[in-house]
Amino acid sequence: MSRDRLDTKAAGVVAGAVMLSRVLGLARELIFAGLFGAGRGMDAFLTAFRAPNLLRDLFAEGALSTAFVTVFSQKIATEGEGSAWKLASKVATLTTVFMSLLSILGVIFAAPLIGFLAPGFPVEKAELTIGLTRIMYPFILLVSLAALVMGMLNAVNRFTVPALASSFFNIGSIAGGIVFGWLIDPHFGERSLVGLALGTLLGGLLQLGVQIPDLFRAGFRLVLDFDWRDPGIRRILILMLPAVIAASAVQINVMVNSIFASYLGNGPISWLSYAFRLMQLPLGVFGVAVATVTLPVISRVSALGDMGRFRSTLAKAMRLAVFLTLPSAVGLIVLAQPIIALIYQRGKFLDADTLHTAEALQFYAIGLVGYSCIKVLSPAFYAIDRKWTPMTVSFLSIGLNLVLNWLFIFRLGMGHRGLALSTAAAATVNFTLLYLFMTRVSGSLETTAMCSTLVRCLLASVPIGVIGWWCQPWLASLQNDSILLRAGALLGVIACAVVLFLVASWALKIEGFREFFEILKRKLGRKPSSPTPGF
Repeated sequence: MSRDRLDTKAAGVVAGAVMLSRVLGLARELIFAGLFGAGRGMDAFLTAFRAPNLLRDLFAEGALSTAFVTVFSQKIATEGEGSAWKLASKVATLTTVFMSLLSILGVIFAAPLIGFLAPGFPVEKAELTIGLTRIMYPFILLVSLAALVMGMLNAVNRFTVPALASSFFNIGSIAGGIVFGWLIDPHFGERSLVGLALGTLLGGLLQLGVQIPDLFRAGFRLVLDFDWRDPGIRRILILMLPAVIAASAVQINVMVNSIFASYLGNGPISWLSYAFRLMQLPLGVFGVAVATVTLPVISRVSALGDMGRFRSTLAKAMRLAVFLTLPSAVGLIVLAQPIIALIYQRGKFLDADTLHTAEALQFYAIGLVGYSCIKVLSPAFYAIDRKWTPMTVSFLSIGLNLVLNWLFIFRLGMGHRGLALSTAAAATVNFTLLYLFMTRVSGSLETTAMCSTLVRCLLASVPIGVIGWWCQPWLASLQNDSILLRAGALLGVIACAVVLFLVASWALKIEGFREFFEILKRKLGRKPSSPTPGF
């Protein structure tokens, strides 16, 4: 298959791998929630993890990955793979040195960092958080190298192993967290949180290590190269500067939410984190999968000057993201409480925690379509050397989130629900502005077709909302029954909703349905009847 075609089969493979990762991530969350609940200890652990995790999104999986894949893909298109691999060695050397120094600084300055991230924490809670931060901060080095390797493999059309790598992070953090935590405190009190922190480091090591064999099979050979004056390095760093903010606006807004949440007592940070993790399931499976296979394609075709294919590929990718995530958003809104109860409610995670987490999930889900389309659209600006536009829009988004947080918390008294709603609103505005700017820069993005897809997907999602609302009392009545019965009932409701959505999509002739059906036929080994142009 040509490298300059958006491979929906690859998107399907990535989606499956990401689905596994998200499911394991949910398993990680529900195990930790059962062991520690949603109180002081988990607030401290999640805040401590957020410190290096935010830098992962800013430097590694956000800015570094986007900038590297863009330049690496363009270098393959113009100079060949040999030149691209030399650039990769220089970037790997630079990343190792810089992130090692950053890890050391994080350990040294953990106290003021937590003072900034959680100014509302009492002294004992802050001290617990600082200790956990110092243990976990080297995670940023491991995950940055893992993200760099993922970018290399994606750029040469190797998607499966990189997409599976985060599953190994979850496996390592679950197994390591439980074993180390039990060794430290068999009763899993607050001291055993140190075991969770050590498990996080083990997970990061596995996420990097599992990709190395595939990287060598792709042709990479690491040569320590300190020639950082290379034009490719300079271009990556120039792209990273605005991308540090632009590619991670959602995470920055989540960090801002945590600052506000630290003043709301014990629980809100955990509720928001658990809800955001669930919201990331469809975002990662669909939005990130489409974005992952889109970026190398649009980077290459833009380097070759084929703007017609650039616009067509980008427009189709966004419509596919809408088709996949809009029904997911509706489903999460109407079924939030039974989903949260099934996944999290056990052990120290109580009824009140379920209710508050479900409220956060409902408001987060409002912005799901915006989140997914940002994942697809924002990197496209770097492919056409318009790197400052996403950064400017992200500044506006972050500012809007701050204003809405203040309004919802201190004026309207919405508590943690307001924090989730402000993040969703900021993401939606972010995507809208990016879309308008991209149409001005590159020309038409088939806006009529995009609006048609939005409207038709919304209509096709109505049955999901109706069946979810109608079945809620029945699902609630099963709360005291066995987990297998509750899981079967919830999965049955979801399956019915999906079938009704697909039937409605077929009746409304939604373009994304055709793409979905083509992927399904490939999986079944049947040749598609008529491939979609541009895919």
